[in-house]
Amino acid sequence: MIKEDFLHYIWQHKLFINHDLRTTTGEPLEVIDVGIRNTDAGPDFFNAKIKIGDKIWAGNIEIHVRSSDWDLHKHTENNEYQSVILHVVLQANIDIQRKTGENIPQLELKYPSHLTENYNNLIDKKETIRCAKHIEEVSYIFISSWINTLLSERLLRKTEHIASLLEKNNNNWEEAFYVVLARNFGFGTNGEPFERLAQSIPLIYLQKHKNNLLQIEAMFFGQAGLLPEENADEYVEKLKKEYAFLKNKFNLMPLQQLCWKMMRVRPSNFPHVRIAQFAALINQSSKLFSKVIENPDYQYICSLFSIETSDYWKTHCHFNEKSAKSPKKLGKKTIDILLINTIIPFIFYYGKRNENEFLQEKALKLLEQTPKEQNKITAEWESLGISIKNAFDSQAAIELKNNYCEKKDCLRCRIGHKVLTKK
Repeated sequence: MIKEDFLHYIWQHKLFINHDLRTTTGEPLEVIDVGIRNTDAGPDFFNAKIKIGDKIWAGNIEIHVRSSDWDLHKHTENNEYQSVILHVVLQANIDIQRKTGENIPQLELKYPSHLTENYNNLIDKKETIRCAKHIEEVSYIFISSWINTLLSERLLRKTEHIASLLEKNNNNWEEAFYVVLARNFGFGTNGEPFERLAQSIPLIYLQKHKNNLLQIEAMFFGQAGLLPEENADEYVEKLKKEYAFLKNKFNLMPLQQLCWKMMRVRPSNFPHVRIAQFAALINQSSKLFSKVIENPDYQYICSLFSIETSDYWKTHCHFNEKSAKSPKKLGKKTIDILLINTIIPFIFYYGKRNENEFLQEKALKLLEQTPKEQNKITAEWESLGISIKNAFDSQAAIELKNNYCEKKDCLRCRIGHKVLTKK
């Protein structure tokens, strides 16, 4: 069954049969400009230009499967649709009018049959990557160009959250960086509670006690609701004492019902360990965002984040129960993930907001220097012959899979376009 978005695609890319066009009333029609695709409310294409007979019209285009959809969607009485100069349909089954009662010209869209066949073949496939069998037919240069665009889309997607935080905190970049960094210390599984935890303790409170790791830990563990009430060892008792003092000093409101996840989580990723690492980072690095912006160098940033927890956590993965002694340093892979998900998007967005091309380019360069992510998505693309050399490529591959393939959005995908239009 043909859907409107497919007809939009045909019109936008001028894939319709474009010779000897006529309106449904038989008048000769020439499409000079198909217009600009509108993804919001209102007509489907703005600022189109057509010629009907000897008269040139400029205005908007509306597209439907059938003419009767115009009335079904109640466009006649809607002021946004009074400037429509052409109604493009697959099947013209009625005449349509403006408020004035004047008929709107209509065009029945004709296009090569192989487009429908190719589209149905893609959409009906059970595989997530529907074009898998055709990717080898697409040139490397073409795919490389598409990867650059996908990477830009992914960076902009990540900066949306940054923009929202900046709007809420009066453009305090250090605070926004601290909150997003906290979220990504949750590594997906505990991202939401980690962000709420950071938002419950303003960075300025931590900075007042930046030279006392125990107090920073106390604020985090106390607010997180992870301090045991009974059978506490000496370290926990110290944390509880410090938290009681700091809670009163800053009028902290403990968070209720934070759902920390520990099932099917490796001990090194337990929220207790990650909070201890985050506390150590805050303790050792003041004005972290400023340092990153002033020296956006891969090795330097890695050194900033090469921190180790306090001694207690070298023999614990959570409170009271001892485990085999092991350093709880932030590993290289962990730092790389923080680079990809927090540090690089911040450098890119700060450069964009301040019209600093050097920082924007530096962000892209950092992605090229960061090792690629190794997961199911990158492995799937590599199995299809797509080269993934670094985090620049892997981020683009993830964007393509999650926001095009998973959503069956082949019509917006450049690879999909190549497959769809192939005869």
